[in-house]
Parts: sequence; structure tokens; C-alpha cells
Amino acid sequence: MIKAGIVGGAGYTAGELIRLMVNHPKVALDFVYSTSNAGNAVYAVHQDLLGSLDMKFTDKVNENVDILFLCLGHGNSKQFLEQHQFSKYTKIIDLSNDFRLKNDAVFEGNEFIYGLPELQKEKIKSAKYIANPGCFATAIQLALLPLAKHDLLNDSVHINATTGSTGAGVSQSETTHFSWRDNNFSIYKAFTHQHLGEIGESLLQLQPNFSEELFFIPNRGNFSRGIFASVYLKFEGTIENAFELYEDFYKEAPFTHISKVPIHLKQAVNTNNCFIHLEKHKNTLLITSVIDNLVKGASGQAIQNMNLMLGFKESEGLNLKASAF
Repeated sequence: MIKAGIVGGAGYTAGELIRLMVNHPKVALDFVYSTSNAGNAVYAVHQDLLGSLDMKFTDKVNENVDILFLCLGHGNSKQFLEQHQFSKYTKIIDLSNDFRLKNDAVFEGNEFIYGLPELQKEKIKSAKYIANPGCFATAIQLALLPLAKHDLLNDSVHINATTGSTGAGVSQSETTHFSWRDNNFSIYKAFTHQHLGEIGESLLQLQPNFSEELFFIPNRGNFSRGIFASVYLKFEGTIENAFELYEDFYKEAPFTHISKVPIHLKQAVNTNNCFIHLEKHKNTLLITSVIDNLVKGASGQAIQNMNLMLGFKESEGLNLKASAF
């Protein structure tokens, strides 16, 4: 069995990762690191794991694990790796934004490969270090990559995307309290969201001449999990042309599915799937994309990357089903 360690084990992303790992047939959890919870049972924090996992948080790491997941807050992964040494055989998947951009991707001579399987599966297979994409970035890139591949991003791209409250992390703030979030809706970081950088780099990878603006409006929704992204731009082809481009681009992608009928958030929640729908209105193409921000937008994609890195079937341990209600 492959031995895995998780660092930053008390957050929402780590909780989802632990749930997936417990049911992975080829990987065993070796440790879950959390200095604030060391000595406490993991199920004391992630209470749904009572009866599924008999393990305690620790403030020590096993430097010889086969695979290490970093679920730390943004800006903390690099610092952690500077303070802790792991074996030369240990593969690392970082779920923060510390190493996603090209200028930040090299650490102590090792390059973090951007881990969007639909974009660069072959590079991921041979990678030692992976920078797991952001949740908004995942949903938006999957909505745009087929167009970029064919040099069809030739006008401004408008994006409106809404995330659930788990996207803000487990730490409390004014806008995560139930009394504020319930029956409420708000915009944040309009036009400046940190995921724009990684989206732009991926689009340039497929369409080097891309120079148009990405107008991104992120929203907070009054639900727990999921992202619903609406993207629209000028498109001269027919709707049949558009569907053909998307179906061809994702024909080898086990978790990205093109729908001929309108989609909704619950199709994707609790799964590692991304569902995409296309509509043509005069000369404008509307692309809608839905994912679960904690699974395909974080921990599920991290498992997908791990499977590719270790030579497992890409979908191993990720046969998750959504609930209709």
C-alpha cells in the first residue's frame, strides 16, 4: 500500500481529502498533521468520520511517506517545506496557491507542475511535485480551454461565478457566519480574484496570442458547497461547431462531461465531475460550468493527480455519485 500524509488536517479541504483517502483501495493514511489538534481524534474535528477512521492528529511528520498533501492556508506551504525535509522519493501535492504560477513554481530545484489533468495529463504522470489548481480556476478553465486550443478567444471574456461558503475555509469571518450568509448573496474581489493569474497562464499555454481581458465577478452564495460559473464571449461558429470542439477536447477526460441540456449545481456536488453546457445567442456563446469546490475544485482533483503520478487508473477511488435531493 502507498503511504500518504496530510498536512493542515483540520480544514474543509483536508476533511474531504481524508474521506476520499479512507476509501481509496491502494493508499493508506500514515499521518494527519495539525499542530492545533495534536493528540485529538481526527473524528473529533471531522465528525462524520466516527467509525470510519481511528487515527489521531499529530504534530510530527513521517519524512518517508510516498505521497504528501499540503492543505495549508495560502502562503504557508512554502514555509512548511522550508522547515521540514522529506525523502527524495516523496511526491508532493500542494493545494494552496503558493506554487501555481510559473514564477513561483520552482522550489529547491524541483518544479511544481500545474495539476489540471484536462490540460497536461502527461506532465502530471511524470511529476514529482504538483500545484493543485484553485476551485474557481478549475471551473473557469474547463469552460474555456477548448476555445483556447483553437485560437477562438479573440474578444473579452465575461465570467460570473458563485461559490458556496466552504470556499472561504473553516476559519470564521464576518461573511461566513450563518446569520450573514443565509438568505444572502454578495460579490467579492471583483475583477481582481487571485485565480485570474493561473487561468491566464493556462489559456496562454494553448493560445499564445491570447491578449483579451478576463472580466471575472466572483460571488458568495448561500449554500455550503459547489461552484456555478457562467462564461460568455463572442463566437462566430454554430452551436453544433461549439459542441463538437468541447466533446473532442474532453473525449479522454473521465470527469468532464458535456451536456446538451441546461445543467444545475446538484449534478456535481459531492462528485469529482465537471458538467458543461453550451448555448448560442446571436453571436455570443454562453458556457456554464459546475463543480464541487471541495472535490473537483480541491481534494478530488488532488486524488486524481495522485493517481496519475503513481500510475493508478485516473478515476481510482473517485467513483462518487451526486444526490438528486
